Amino acid sequence: MHRIRAYHAVLVVLAVAAYTTGEMGLVHAWLGYAVSVVLVGRVLWAVTGVPQLGLMRFYPHFAGLKLGNAMTHPAISRTLLLGIAICLIGVSGTGIAMDRGRAVGLAAGAAVALAVAKDSTDKRGGSAQAKGHGERDAEEGPLSEIHELLANLLVGLVVLHVVYLLLFKWPLARFMLFVDGSKR
Repeated sequence: MHRIRAYHAVLVVLAVAAYTTGEMGLVHAWLGYAVSVVLVGRVLWAVTGVPQLGLMRFYPHFAGLKLGNAMTHPAISRTLLLGIAICLIGVSGTGIAMDRGRAVGLAAGAAVALAVAKDSTDKRGGSAQAKGHGERDAEEGPLSEIHELLANLLVGLVVLHVVYLLLFKWPLARFMLFVDGSKR
């Protein structure tokens, strides 16, 4: 369980850093790729590791949910975890799709082709508005809107997750915050 706590801490730091650097271009992209690597590592860990850390951990089971135990039933935390996971995967996927590998140097050939296309447009008298149109689409198009929506939804779900743990799962919250009371 200490490994899951360390994984959680790394994911939190990277995700918060990626969110706060949303307007910083390359820094934001690199942090986004780092979040993606951590997510892929978590999926591999879930598939190959112990069953308690498997993917079923994210699937909410509503059996036994009653009014008397509604706030402490595992379905609530699992539903929040599932929402957070979906948002993280969606934000990472849309970010990678928008970047197209430019931040990690995988799109070098595409950058040269784009520069050649821009140059030929300039020579034919293309408008200034047409220049860089492909780049603006990736940064301001519908994919960008989905990316931003998922990022903001992620923040809301994380706030609910933290509040829920602090109010109803205090021992687990203490453990995840490295305040588990054990002597070291």
